[in-house]
Amino acid sequence: MKSFSHIKPLRNELNRLKAAQRSIGLVPTMGALHAGHLELVKKALHENEAVVVTIFINPIQFNNPDDLKNYPRDPERDLQLLNPLLRPHDLVFMPDVREMYPEPDTRTFNLGPVATVMEGAYRPGHFNGVAIVVDKLFNITTPDRAYFGEKDFQQIMVIRRLIELQHHPVSLIACPIVREPDGLAMSSRNIRIPGEIRPFAAIIHQALLSARSAANQLSPGQLVRQIREMIDQAPGITTEYVEIADELTLQPVAQWDQNTPVRCFIAAYAGQIRLIDNMRMRPPE
Repeated sequence: MKSFSHIKPLRNELNRLKAAQRSIGLVPTMGALHAGHLELVKKALHENEAVVVTIFINPIQFNNPDDLKNYPRDPERDLQLLNPLLRPHDLVFMPDVREMYPEPDTRTFNLGPVATVMEGAYRPGHFNGVAIVVDKLFNITTPDRAYFGEKDFQQIMVIRRLIELQHHPVSLIACPIVREPDGLAMSSRNIRIPGEIRPFAAIIHQALLSARSAANQLSPGQLVRQIREMIDQAPGITTEYVEIADELTLQPVAQWDQNTPVRCFIAAYAGQIRLIDNMRMRPPE
């Protein structure tokens, strides 16, 4: 693999690959790589003749300065994990903030209703920051395909909207959630969960499974209450929001419609560490 920290030499290398008519797959990450990221990389390797993995902690998508300050960073380990997977011609892009933002980027994207609920409501400005950096990465790498994990399902829908707005000629590939052995969705933040609380964090996944099993007997509102009660009884775990929403619009649903795919979305705290998860409720996947 070849590693770059500046845009110009990365683009030069990508131009050489494209001149050889190699398809390009993009895997954007913020580092602190785990098995979920590596599954995205493996899928990109399978489906593309060249892959670019980006590692950049995007400051403008953090609405909490402490979260940005404490976000895990281990670039040497990230490269060690990628090295056995990537081929000699594959690329890693690890810019610093000055390279990505030589000047402040004050653009505002009209991301629509998918960006105003759930994470959009609880993390003001987050999705606009995501849209700015993804737009930049698409422009820098001009990939054929881009790979994102469904743990951030709402983010996927926001990026689909960005692709429409900016007319990016890229296919967005959504990849299934990768979970820890106890069911907790893999996240770079998991390593920050206090040890005494970590065993109880699996309740989030257990609550989703329980809700899916009960979706034929209970209304969406009853399911929300069941999930909240189940999670909040676990030591050190508290819900921030539980929403049952239309997968396409991400708007809350009050009743089931057999023609509408419906998903449950959860944000919860394990101690001070914020976790998110989601699962299709109806119809079953």
